Amino acid sequence: MVAMILAAGLGTRLRPLTNDTPKALVPVANVPMLERVVRRCLDAGATRLVVNVSYLGEQVADFIEANDGFGVDVQISDEPDGPLETGGGIKKAAPLLPDDAPVLVHNADILTSVDLRALYAAHVADDRSPLATLAVTPAESGRYLVFDDGGLAGYAIDGEEKLMRDRQGTTRRYDFCGVHVVSREMVDMLCAEDGEKFSVMDSYLRAAKHGRVIAAFEGGHTCHDVGTHERLEEAGRLVTAWEAEGKR
Repeated sequence: MVAMILAAGLGTRLRPLTNDTPKALVPVANVPMLERVVRRCLDAGATRLVVNVSYLGEQVADFIEANDGFGVDVQISDEPDGPLETGGGIKKAAPLLPDDAPVLVHNADILTSVDLRALYAAHVADDRSPLATLAVTPAESGRYLVFDDGGLAGYAIDGEEKLMRDRQGTTRRYDFCGVHVVSREMVDMLCAEDGEKFSVMDSYLRAAKHGRVIAAFEGGHTCHDVGTHERLEEAGRLVTAWEAEGKR
């Protein structure tokens, strides 16, 4: 398995912590988030890593080198002119991604209990041949994704739903965890997108509009972003609780 870690974020909401430290290296319970994500990907079976970087990217590269690549081949996808967002980041890294297998994509600022191995296996085993499989949790606000029996169907902002295609069975409301398995076909579709900087979710919604399957993986897991000081403090408490339960 190849895993791509999206680590190019600016971390503006975490300033002043990120004035001199890239967001991916901000620690949670004394361990940089990047290291936490790397080790979870390796535990799930990843044998090669691709990490995209931008702001203070040399620090990320140096950190990986100082840890001997965590024992695997790690390749850096540099975005020197600024972060290209999720879709643009995958597009830029496409030459480093496998030609014949899906890639596990994980945001570096997401602390999660998602079973990454099971997520990858679910994507591969899905006989609908999804373009991607997204780790999700039940929606907690008025901004969410709409899934139905056919996969991703639309989205909502402030509770107002917009479906991209006809409904197929019962609809479900989910939040995206920032962890997904992306097929090579989807990577190629991202490469065909206009422009360099764009959200992968916009591409997923367009694919759904044209009848392609974007699947959901909901397994009772927890997902927690560390994008603000308050969320960072909460993440520390969550890690402490997980470690007390024998979890990573």
